[in-house]
Amino acid sequence: MAAKVNVSRGGKHGKSIAKRIWEHKILYLFILPAVVSLLVFQYFPMYGATLAFRNYSFRLGIMRSPWVGLDHFRALFGHFLFFNVLRNTIVISLLRLIFVHPAPIILALLLNEVRAQKFKRTVQSFSYLPHFVSWAVVMTIMTIVLTPHGGVVNNLRSQFFGLPPVFFLGEASYFYPILILSDIWKNVGWGTIIYLSALTSINPELYESAALDGCGRLKMCWYVSLPSIKMTIGILLILSMANILNAGFDQVFLMQQPANQHLSEVFDTFIIRMGLSNGRFEFATAAGLFRSVITLFMLLVVNASAKKLFEVSIF
Repeated sequence: MAAKVNVSRGGKHGKSIAKRIWEHKILYLFILPAVVSLLVFQYFPMYGATLAFRNYSFRLGIMRSPWVGLDHFRALFGHFLFFNVLRNTIVISLLRLIFVHPAPIILALLLNEVRAQKFKRTVQSFSYLPHFVSWAVVMTIMTIVLTPHGGVVNNLRSQFFGLPPVFFLGEASYFYPILILSDIWKNVGWGTIIYLSALTSINPELYESAALDGCGRLKMCWYVSLPSIKMTIGILLILSMANILNAGFDQVFLMQQPANQHLSEVFDTFIIRMGLSNGRFEFATAAGLFRSVITLFMLLVVNASAKKLFEVSIF
């Protein structure tokens, strides 16, 4: 009898891959558009990464262009702007990690304590609506608000404090604060949705037990809410590290001015400038490939750290 059971199980698991796919064909049809999109737009263009090791010729194409090895990487590392670009990219990425990443967590914890549901929904709606506004529109709004010629901020400074107007977007000292604050304003509400979902899954009995032990609302947040969503925090932290050297092209490029270019020139703008403006496609590809390799290394390091600290990892 046992032998018959084993045979039947072996027959079930012995089906070919084609038969198993055919049995679940409807489910595979659902993911087919995503797979095709991934292949066409993500994997197929990867052969272009070999451009970093070639002297590109329009006549010969990418694959038949002559191989030059690491020459473009040597040129990249020897470029007079390389270390400045690397420093700017890392500084902006770390500032985002320190200030932008915790902002949705803090807002989610605050909203979780609100008992007036209408007020809570209103605040949540207004906080995530800016996410759907493009950076071009955001920069237009910031220009209108911060302009020294009739801007709201400069008008308030002059009327109430008697201070002279300041060109905020053209002053290098204001570049980092405006960059981080505008990023928080635009994306904090969208990130809050994930953390609020995690907070709603916490067992209410944990809060009741903490209240019986004499914990106030602040201690409940610290000892109940935060530990309960630490896995969500860990996953999103790992995913954010995938963009550690991606300082955000749209925002930085639109904020870039001659006065702050020594702070705002990052890999994204540097690659576009060298590749499209100067026509050095191989050099720009080498810079992009270097950024991808460093990002992969940082992702592996953070994933290993999150596995120990948050007991979660993505691979």
